[in-house]
Amino acid sequence: MPKYLMTRQPVDGDEEKKIRRLAAALYVPGDWIQRARIVTLSGAGLHVPRVAARAGCDAKTVRRWLHRFNEEGLDGLGDRPGCGRKRRITEAERSRIVALVKLTPPGWLETQPSIEMWAADEAGPPEWTLDSLAAEAGRMGIAVGRSQVRRILLAEGVRWRRPQSWVRSRDPDFVV
Repeated sequence: MPKYLMTRQPVDGDEEKKIRRLAAALYVPGDWIQRARIVTLSGAGLHVPRVAARAGCDAKTVRRWLHRFNEEGLDGLGDRPGCGRKRRITEAERSRIVALVKLTPPGWLETQPSIEMWAADEAGPPEWTLDSLAAEAGRMGIAVGRSQVRRILLAEGVRWRRPQSWVRSRDPDFVV
């Protein structure tokens, strides 16, 4: 005969009040609301399959959250620390990548006092692109790909593209 899993009785009236308030909340993360509803439905006497149907989830999920609540109480309804994939790149490395955009690219042409154009590294990129930023970060010892550089810069709100000018051309025969 299968064992029926039910939620434990609340420790005190305060715990029951918090769970009911959490289950009816509007401005709380959705996963907390669903877990609190699972506990309240089970506390109302419904069995796991009915709770799963009402909560819109799987019976295995209901069992997991009921076990966690029975063992840990209200704190068991939250996510445990360390959930999700750990970041490969530290905050210091992310900051170095963001700071890299502010530097002048190595192939950027600068006008000298003698009216000649000069670049620190003629083979280097004349402007920052995602590929050149990823390559420069690799030279700095940060193993990062083009798409990761893009995600970092977008998350920080940093623009890596310069406005296009009609005066500048990549055509070698173009003369200003």
